[in-house]
Amino acid sequence: MGLPGSGKTTLAELLTPRIGAVWFNADAVRQEISSDLGFEEKDRLEHARRMGKMVEFTSKYGTFALADFVCPTKKARELFDADYVIWVDRIQEGRFEDTNKLFEKPDDADLVLREGTPQEWLEQVLELLKPEMWDNQAPTALLIGRYQPFHLGHKTLVAEALRRTGQVCIALRDVGGTDEKNPYNFEQVKAEILAACTDFGNKIKIIEIPNIMDVFYGRGVGYNIEMLELDKEIQEISATKIRNGEIDQQGKKLENTGGQNPFTGDGLQKS
Repeated sequence: MGLPGSGKTTLAELLTPRIGAVWFNADAVRQEISSDLGFEEKDRLEHARRMGKMVEFTSKYGTFALADFVCPTKKARELFDADYVIWVDRIQEGRFEDTNKLFEKPDDADLVLREGTPQEWLEQVLELLKPEMWDNQAPTALLIGRYQPFHLGHKTLVAEALRRTGQVCIALRDVGGTDEKNPYNFEQVKAEILAACTDFGNKIKIIEIPNIMDVFYGRGVGYNIEMLELDKEIQEISATKIRNGEIDQQGKKLENTGGQNPFTGDGLQKS
């Protein structure tokens, strides 16, 4: 955020490919989606709300969403509801007098950029976001499974692995369509996991692997192989029961399913 001409878009152009973000530029959004809005305060608030919803929907699928726009008032920033606020504070006035008059300086920005080059800003932002980023060389837990479909018990396993290690690689076995126990392909299960695990941010990675049946390792390789014990209620959640329409993916008993598979959510009623 920041006044027009402060350098927001320049920074966004550099940052987007480095973090694999989906980028929402306020001017482009106004032109293509919010052309009905003007620049009165109520319209600016509605613009902030719409921008916030777009990034919220995007981030639900496990990716960074990046917005660059003036977001001039405290109320607008509350409506947008960012996880991180980066204020590019290089100029005292922008080119639009009405925006200058309306602009309220944030007192809670996570990072304020005033000096230096755009490349130097980029490095500061990457340092800020480092706790959210996947690091291939950091200690990582590996979970191997079919997840047909992914349910609360699986998510609980991921959460425990994250608590212990800090990041988790979920390896999906390539079993989709091999029999009635494995109806879902890699992309279906991956989408299900990402939708269920948005609260874990970018600390999970999902990969496809062959139909691994045995895990062997040589002497002294340094791996810790352990079964994570969950409470009895969580262990009762079964992918087989879910596929049969007996329970949902939270473990709730289902009635009147009509024999339909709950992965699609069609025709289900909770008891």
